[in-house]
Amino acid sequence: MKVAVGADHAGFPLKQTVIEAVRAAGHEPIDLGTHSTEAVDYPDYTEKVGRAILDGRAERGIMLCGSAVGANIAANKMKGIYAGICHDTYSAHQGVEHDDMNLLCLGARIIGPEPAREIVAAFLGARFVGDDPGEERHQRRVGKVRKIEQG
Repeated sequence: MKVAVGADHAGFPLKQTVIEAVRAAGHEPIDLGTHSTEAVDYPDYTEKVGRAILDGRAERGIMLCGSAVGANIAANKMKGIYAGICHDTYSAHQGVEHDDMNLLCLGARIIGPEPAREIVAAFLGARFVGDDPGEERHQRRVGKVRKIEQG
């Protein structure tokens, strides 16, 4: 799968590790910047990652900023983007499996390279289970979230 990866200046130091983790998991990263530690605004890069998903250039996305909070807020303003902050592997896979999360937000000032590798692998290795027999409750719940999104 193609995975859009973006970062602001605070996330930049961890971005290459994440790109390598995407490749190690057998997927194709799309590097949407930033490309230095020069100060930039996280909403700009979050929107690039979200648009890549919405436009079909990527199936999932990963956004890095200092805490992941700003990127998460910005991502969830985009209709069709379902982002979560995950600093552990359980949340990373469960967010996909139960909540159909398509954008992972990581705080580069919160976690280090090894947790990032493991979290990315968990996120990319998961799939939404809402269509599986006995798991319909997840489809129902996600459907309710989609209704909220519609207003």
